[in-house]
Amino acid sequence: MASPKKGRSASPQGRPGRSLALILIAMVALTGGMFLSGHTTPRLGIDLAGGTSITLRAEAEPGQESAINKTNMATAVDIMERRVNGLGVSEAEVQTQGDRNIIVNIPKGTNSKQARDQVGTTAKLYFRPVIATEVVGAAATTSPSPSASDGATDKATDKATDKATDKATPSSSPSASNTPSASATTQGRAVTDALKADPSASASATPEAEASPSASASGAADTSKLEAQYAALDCTDEAVRAKAGDGAKPEDSTVACGQNAGGQWQKYILGPAEVDGTDVKEAEAVFNTTTAAGWTVTMEFTGEGRKKFGDITGKLAQNQQPQNQFAIVLDNEVVSDPSVSQALTGGNAEISGNFDQQSAQSLANMLSYGALPLSFSEDSVTTVTAALGGEQLHAGLIAGAIGLALVVIYLVVYYRGLALIAVASLLVSAALTYVIMSLLGPAIGFALNLPAVCGAIVAIGITADSFIVYFERVRDEIREGRSLRPSVERAWPRARRTILVSDFVSFLAAAVLFVVTVGKVQGFAFTLGLTTVLDVVVVFLFTKPLLTILARTKFFGGGHPWSGLDPKRLGAKPPLRRSRRPSAPIETKEA
Repeated sequence: MASPKKGRSASPQGRPGRSLALILIAMVALTGGMFLSGHTTPRLGIDLAGGTSITLRAEAEPGQESAINKTNMATAVDIMERRVNGLGVSEAEVQTQGDRNIIVNIPKGTNSKQARDQVGTTAKLYFRPVIATEVVGAAATTSPSPSASDGATDKATDKATDKATDKATPSSSPSASNTPSASATTQGRAVTDALKADPSASASATPEAEASPSASASGAADTSKLEAQYAALDCTDEAVRAKAGDGAKPEDSTVACGQNAGGQWQKYILGPAEVDGTDVKEAEAVFNTTTAAGWTVTMEFTGEGRKKFGDITGKLAQNQQPQNQFAIVLDNEVVSDPSVSQALTGGNAEISGNFDQQSAQSLANMLSYGALPLSFSEDSVTTVTAALGGEQLHAGLIAGAIGLALVVIYLVVYYRGLALIAVASLLVSAALTYVIMSLLGPAIGFALNLPAVCGAIVAIGITADSFIVYFERVRDEIREGRSLRPSVERAWPRARRTILVSDFVSFLAAAVLFVVTVGKVQGFAFTLGLTTVLDVVVVFLFTKPLLTILARTKFFGGGHPWSGLDPKRLGAKPPLRRSRRPSAPIETKEA
């Protein structure tokens, strides 16, 4: 009966080889996964690898502060990520910071200017009918009469603007591909002021439904307001241009600015939006080799968008220029204003203008992934060169090496032979940390930044502290007069409780820090929490089993002076069993 009981009690601690084999298998599996994934080094953050960090601040319209909420911020982050990824940028980071800020980290080798335009642009797209337009600085003329519609407009104007040939072509329409008349081509951006010439005619020329008599007064007031805004609009002033059309709803008429192919600014009066960006299913930048248009943006509409686009172009085709034009408005700026001569019902359209490859791809990218639910302004833009990032990484590695060397020196001086166990445990912990960080990069987007390196350096002390707690418990048992092997087993339960409590407090602090902070500080908290968990794994599956095995050797079990467990140096008491031996023979004789 004694042997089975003895076997059950010795089972957990009598087979330390199983624990060592388990952690060895885990290390081999993780290392194999790292090599198979192709990510053999941890992903570096912007401050170590170099790149651009952009801080965007959400701005709400007056009276709409509630629009800045977690849902809209999360939607904005998702759209920004897709936009950046659409540029072919790998390993970019987009994350929220607090309630209003979004941090965008773009690694080196990326066109930061293009990326900045992508992530910060709201990209609210509308197709609005043109009521009136005028080149800023040119003499105003009225829109051409029907009898003159087949001829050229003012020659001076045409000379300045005949380069602006914006198209809206239904590429899927058979007639569009076969006949020139099917394409809707601008005949030049005429200098017009139709609204001033005849406000009522301009209002009726829009593709809106006829207003009822009761609405005439309000329509006249709106027209007067638009007249005043249009007259005061100076599109050459960037500050004025940025505020043009602010607060206008899609169903309202508004004013806007745009730049033609000749580089001149034009101002517009635009009618209510008939089609918006949500009606665009897909957009793509295409180089048009059949015409002189160059780079264009082709759009494919949704089923509903196709109907809307066909209706608006059919109405506009009945009007004279410029009321047969529609403006493609992106974030209150006109990017193109093609004219139409017939209804375009093919479900596809083409935007052409003064595009190069980059601008065409940027516009197509933003149209494909949708508009941001909020407006954002740049708070800060920080660019870190690769050389500076390399210097910071080098400095961090040197600091870690110095910290590790100091810990090893202390362990060797104070614990002697036990320092071998501590150093081996530190190496196992470092290897696991490295492999897991390398795998977490592609898995969850973890990037090793400078604060994360600091967290790894702090973890050296936390891990070493666990070894010290256990070694001191073992030494206490030896001081009580016990030999090494029973001391290792008796010291473990008390040391285990202390280690778990200590690591729990460290992990809790790291978790709280990760939740309440943002940005790079989260890298420190994440690394600290990860290494704390690995400390528990290493102590339980490596340090304790290894000490159990070494306690059976002559060097450690015999209390060699350089083992760090010499009873004489520790001031051990005489064995406890010797004080009980004299009583046993006396009891036997009496019996």
